[in-house]
Order: sequence, then structure tokens, then C-alpha cells
Amino acid sequence: MVLAQLGGSISRALQQMSNATVIDEKVLNECLNEITRALLQSDVQFKLVRDMQTNIKKIVNLEDLAAGHNKRKIIQQAVFNELCKILDAGKPSFTPKKGKPSVVMFVGLQGSGKTTTCTKYAYYHQKKGWKPALVCADTFRAGAFDQLKQNATKAKIPFYGSYMESDPVKIAVDGVDRFKKENCDLIIVDTSGRHKQEAALFEEMRQKPDLVIFVMDSSIGQAAFDQAQAFKQSVAVGAVIVTKMDGHAKGGGALSAVAATKSPVIFIGTGEHMDEFEVFDVKPFVSRLLGMGDWSGFMDKIHEVVPMDQQPELLQKLSEGNFTLRIMYEQFQNILKMGPISQVFSMLPGFSAELMPKGREKESQAKIKRYMTMMDSMTNEELDSSNPKIMNESRIMRIARGSGRQVREVMEMLEEYKRLAKIWSKMKGLKFPKKGDMSALSRNMNAQQMGKVLPPQMLQQIGGMGGLQSLMKQMGSAKDMMGMFGGGN
Repeated sequence: MVLAQLGGSISRALQQMSNATVIDEKVLNECLNEITRALLQSDVQFKLVRDMQTNIKKIVNLEDLAAGHNKRKIIQQAVFNELCKILDAGKPSFTPKKGKPSVVMFVGLQGSGKTTTCTKYAYYHQKKGWKPALVCADTFRAGAFDQLKQNATKAKIPFYGSYMESDPVKIAVDGVDRFKKENCDLIIVDTSGRHKQEAALFEEMRQKPDLVIFVMDSSIGQAAFDQAQAFKQSVAVGAVIVTKMDGHAKGGGALSAVAATKSPVIFIGTGEHMDEFEVFDVKPFVSRLLGMGDWSGFMDKIHEVVPMDQQPELLQKLSEGNFTLRIMYEQFQNILKMGPISQVFSMLPGFSAELMPKGREKESQAKIKRYMTMMDSMTNEELDSSNPKIMNESRIMRIARGSGRQVREVMEMLEEYKRLAKIWSKMKGLKFPKKGDMSALSRNMNAQQMGKVLPPQMLQQIGGMGGLQSLMKQMGSAKDMMGMFGGGN
């Protein structure tokens, strides 16, 4: 993730301050200077950074704070609030409504990833129950229609464009009219990324779009602010989507462009694939940036991938402590559905996105897919047995041949199974009400038990047993964890 480095730097500055015996002016200044340096290095505009520093100093007046106050907490909260202020446009963007046709126009410079983002936006809404359609009004770039056609076909989304017509306005109007007749409720118009052509498109379209989304490439650095301002003067930008947040670019410039357009960032693109597209919500985003996690986002992911009817059954298996290869296969399927692993990890408090470098994330997902291919070559008896001893030499060789893998790879997969089975067995005996209420798990499981289950590196990242205890309190009070498997309303 582009901002992993920034998040890491800010977290370390706050951590160093927390380690100080006494919080005085010197410690506060050192912490703020470190945060300022990190933001400037990430291309956040200088004026925004300076204002942020001034505001924090006003809020955190150490002399006025009584002895009983938790100064660390107050400083951390002030940093959190000010970062939210930089990224918050202070107003929501237009939200399309199901069943009522909305026209959304995408603008932005060429090369910013506009066409791919149009399809991701359509695909996201299609999964949520909308009926989207794509219109290619980019007649300037050769191959623009081919690209949109290819993307739309892959995502099974209707599209419209023309190889013959050179007038983008006519294509846009015809496409919008056609899809309205077909009862599409989200009509997305891709444009060429040229100011003058966009202005003409706006003036001549019989119906102005309901929303104009400005697509910005995160790698353009400090130029982001000026570019966003230029587009805002040319067209009525209502929302921003920041792309290429998975590269090595600094990304802060693109996020500070919110201040230039005074329009909210609604999504960020975190990769080339269709599902590498995240809803941008300021508070959870800043929380993850500071290593404070995003429980609600994590729970949403869980709810998305584990169907409600499977949740009580999963809890039942958990309490029995019988971990089979079939259960491992199902959980691997769920992990892959969750999207990029680093994205999911960054939602856990105490985790920094820096922990999962891009290469390692792809490696992990490839390994999971490899394991699943091997399990596809197993019999029902092998998948449903919780006794690893049934895996004799001839079975292992048959699985290796059937999946086209080496014997040592099958052995490695079985070792991983034993490791996970050991963790799973520690959950044995936990009592659940019949409906499978996750709150029962949090009541029955204390920090000591949870500590045994977590990998040592994860426990260390959370802040040891002390961090785990406070985390479990958060989980209990937020009731987020309780809803994880369909319990706790």
C-alpha cells in the first residue's frame, strides 16, 4: 500500500512519545516534527501540514492539562482528528439510488486509470444489487473503446460505444438514452481526460450528470493539488477516486487534493484486479494508517465472505475442535474472497501495512491456491478425516501426481494443516448458545486463551498480553466481534 510508509512513520512517532517517561513540550515537539516530516515526504501539501501542526499545539496545551489527564491519549486523539480533517471534505458525495437512473461521469487526465476505474466502480455496485452500464465517450484515445469493451465483457456489464462516431457528446447522449430505456439505474460515462472536451460535453448533454467523479493517479505527488484545482474550475467535481495506491508512490499529494476540490474521496484503487477497490471512509482509513485497526471494516469483510447460514455451523466445528482438511479448504476459500491479505491485515489493531510487503502478499495467495489444487486431488475420506496418520506414502504420491505438484509440496501443505489443527484444537470446549452467538466466545475466552491461539508475531504487534487485553475490551464494547458470526444485535 502506497501510504504504508507514512502510516509506519506516524505510528513510530506516536510510539516513541508513548515510551517517554514524562510528556513535556520537548517530547511533543519531537513527535510533531516527526509527523510533519513524514507527511511532507509523502507529498502532502505544505500549508495543510503547517495548519495541522498549529492546530494540534492549540488543542494540546500541556500547561493547561491537569496532572490526572492522559496526555498521550489526548495527543494521539488530536493527531487522529487533524488527519481526519485533512482528508474530510466535510460533505457527503451524491449517492446513486437503486431503481432510479443516475448518470455518473468520470473525468481526469489520461493515464490516471480512468477506464479501469469506471469498470471497478460499476462492478462494485453490481455486486451490491445495482444494474450498471458503461458508456465510452472517449473518442480521443485510440483503443479506449476496446479497453472498456474488454473490461465490461469480463465483468459482465452492458456497454456502449462506437468505432465510427467521433463526437463524444453524441455517443454519451445516445448511450445514456439507450441504457435508461433498458432500466439501468447506474450509467457510467468514461471521458477522454481533456479539459476543453469535458466542458463541451457538459454543456451539450441534454441532462447534466448526477455526479462527476475526478480520477487521480496517486503517483503525481505535489502536482496533485494544482491538477485537482484546474479540474474543479473546469467541471463541477462531486467526488474523487484515487488510483494506483498499491505502487511505491507517496500518495499523500493525491489525498490532499481533497482540499483542492473540496469533494470527498469515495474510493481508492489498490491494484489492477477488479476487486482491488476499497470504499474510502475517513475515520477507519486514518485509524488503519495509525496502526489502530478498523474493526467494523474487518467485520464487514467477514460478513461478506462467510454466508450467514454457515456461521453457526462454523462455530459448532470450532467448539468441537475437530479440524479437517475440508474445513481448511473452506477457510482458504474465504481468505481468497476477502481480497488482498495486506488490506485485511491492516484492519487489525497493532498491524502496520508495512508488515506485508507486496511480493510476500502475492506469494501467500499463490501458496493458498497451490494448497487448494492439491486438496482437489484428495478423496472425501482424506478431506473429512481429522486423523493425519491416514496420509501414508502412497496417498501422498497419488495427490502429488493428481495435482501436478512435488511430493515435498504435499508434505509442506500437510505440515501447514497440522499447525492450523493445533491452533484450532485450543478452541475446543468453548460453549455457544444454539443460535451461535459470537458474544459467547468473547465471554468464554479470556486473554490467556486468545494469547495461546495467536501467532507470536501477531501477539507482539498487538502489544503483548496487555495490548491483547485492551483489544478484547474494545471488541466487547464495540459489539463488532459479537456480530462476526451472526450473533449480538
